[in-house]
Amino acid sequence: MDREYAQPLDVEALARDVNMSAGHLSRQFKAAYGESPYSYLMTRRIERAMTLLRRGEMSVTEVCFAVGCSSLGTFSTRFTELVGMSPSAYREQTAGNTKAIPSCVEKHVTRPTRKAGGTVPHLHLA
Repeated sequence: MDREYAQPLDVEALARDVNMSAGHLSRQFKAAYGESPYSYLMTRRIERAMTLLRRGEMSVTEVCFAVGCSSLGTFSTRFTELVGMSPSAYREQTAGNTKAIPSCVEKHVTRPTRKAGGTVPHLHLA
């Protein structure tokens, strides 16, 4: 999922690959990663979207489809839930703010994480 985040999620196929039922795989995944396979995938997609939006070279719609989302509305809702602001607001606020930061530090500082309440505090990159 980390490498192929833009592909559709097929929990049944993942489960077959590891000889488990889809339900058991989902429970084991959540125990290991703290979130369901779908939530994990969306977190990775939003993480990649954040990077693309900071670069400022693509529109929000282009970013949405580039990270594997098929609905701009769902993408915007999930992005806002996870990041705490809309994709457009994030793009405006962060465009170019991380150019002087090494990429390994940028990835750590900007990585979205799900909190118990489902939201993340606003990012302060400046």
